[in-house]
Amino acid sequence: MSTPTPIKTLGFVTFGHCADPEQTLFRVNADVPLQQALEHASTLLYYAKKLALDAAMEEQGERYAWASHFLAEMGKAVIDDVCLGLEGERR
Repeated sequence: MSTPTPIKTLGFVTFGHCADPEQTLFRVNADVPLQQALEHASTLLYYAKKLALDAAMEEQGERYAWASHFLAEMGKAVIDDVCLGLEGERR
């Protein structure tokens, strides 16, 4: 009986869109183990949530809003790439 291949990121999902919608600045790296990728996404989303709350509560909260937006975008990219890896495992 063969050992199952560990699920890893594929490195397909990009983020950090530029003025040209077809161009991005960043990509999720391939071959990151599932557990590590999800832990990192969780940390990114935790801080995005904290900054979004600060943005909502502070008088000059807009300075937190962009940081929250970019952290959430990074976390979503990691999760989307992990989902692609999970789909590949099911086939």
